[in-house]
Amino acid sequence: MTLQRVFKKPVSLIDVPTHYCAGCGHGIIHRIIAEVIDELAIRERIIAIAPVGCAVLAYDYWNFDTTEAAHGRCPAVATAIKRTMPDNIVFTYQGDGDLAAIGTAETVHAANRGDNITVIFVNNGVYGMTGGQMAPTTLIGQRTATTQHGRNAACDGHPLKILEMLAVLEGVCYLERTSVESPANIIKTKQAVKKAFKNQIENKGFSMVEVLSMCPTYTGRSIESSIKWIKERVSKDYPLGVLKDRV
Repeated sequence: MTLQRVFKKPVSLIDVPTHYCAGCGHGIIHRIIAEVIDELAIRERIIAIAPVGCAVLAYDYWNFDTTEAAHGRCPAVATAIKRTMPDNIVFTYQGDGDLAAIGTAETVHAANRGDNITVIFVNNGVYGMTGGQMAPTTLIGQRTATTQHGRNAACDGHPLKILEMLAVLEGVCYLERTSVESPANIIKTKQAVKKAFKNQIENKGFSMVEVLSMCPTYTGRSIESSIKWIKERVSKDYPLGVLKDRV
């Protein structure tokens, strides 16, 4: 019987213990990004911008150049790096509190300018690092540390749908929303991430992939329940699929 290797650790991923909570989607997305970078053979050209948030230590996991930005400022830093080093492939990795709250202006203007960068937007619906407070993406009725009776539109406003907002901007090349709650959607997420990087390699402009991700700790659910929550509720409010693809 001949054994065949079907999986190996990506070269772009460092073999270290994780600091993420059990059931968190960040580790899956880190691996997806590392696999895509290896497959595109761009590791020596990559510069990542890590955020403030749960992924603040992303540079501990990736075996390529990664720098840090102030809270919400990843797109601004990415723009500066890309414009001064245009041959590099530059991407930001941001959570919903970082990208959709304090970083909204940086996100919108980078997209509107059509900056040739790639944005990976991890949407788990809460602020993770600071204790599970309501985020701009928290759903109506969802309980958080600061919405004990559930998010109320009259008091807290409606969930912010970043991709739908950005879709109307002429500078945007590609927008897709995916998920990592199932093997099938993990595969689709990898395909979307690869396309977003290819767009930058081909100088097509601004690309963003939003990934719906589990946060069992701060949504107060088991891992199994968190997966079900993404599948049955979150993906209904944030529909999966391509929102814009300018060929």
